[in-house]
Amino acid sequence: MLALLHTSPLHIPVFDALRQEHHQDLELRHFVDEELLSRARREGTEAVADDVRKALHQAVADGARAVLCTCSTIGAVAEEAAAEAGVPVLRVDRPMAAAAVAEGACVVVLATVESTLGPTASLIEDEARRAGRPADVRTRLVEGAWERFDAGDVDGCARLVAAAADDVVDADAIVLAQVSIAPAQRLATTPVPVLSSPGTGLAAAARAVQPR
Repeated sequence: MLALLHTSPLHIPVFDALRQEHHQDLELRHFVDEELLSRARREGTEAVADDVRKALHQAVADGARAVLCTCSTIGAVAEEAAAEAGVPVLRVDRPMAAAAVAEGACVVVLATVESTLGPTASLIEDEARRAGRPADVRTRLVEGAWERFDAGDVDGCARLVAAAADDVVDADAIVLAQVSIAPAQRLATTPVPVLSSPGTGLAAAARAVQPR
């Protein structure tokens, strides 16, 4: 069983649809704690480290063979707790970051909450170091998009993010830093590769639960 740690219930149907399409034999169990993101935005990610560890331990106690953290803001905290959890703990956005680095040095990160920009930029730089490649990471907050998502207007949020992606110039890749803005990938018309995390992240987690 793969456990998914979410900070929004709106992520559940995204991953259920991906499982149905690509990983039908994979059992998923969803854990949602919206307060983790709210506190991380107010107080910083370290403020929720203990709660993230507790959530991971609960997932393992419930039978998880791996845990996928789908929140980009707290992904690093989840990864750091992997040793204590005793099972693989993956961040949904790491495969996306690796793919962005492979596209070239200049990567533009789009996000709808400020707290996601730093962790995502750091992740891309980490993947660049692992690959022995240079990285020039630029970040942009898409104003007004989070408010639409928070109000349940997922399509409106996606349209704002897609418009921001289409405004990007002189980049090798555009990274959509959150699961919540992945729908913007299909709306953007820019020739620059636009990358999102749900599909590649779930695929990596599915491999992690396979018998060794």
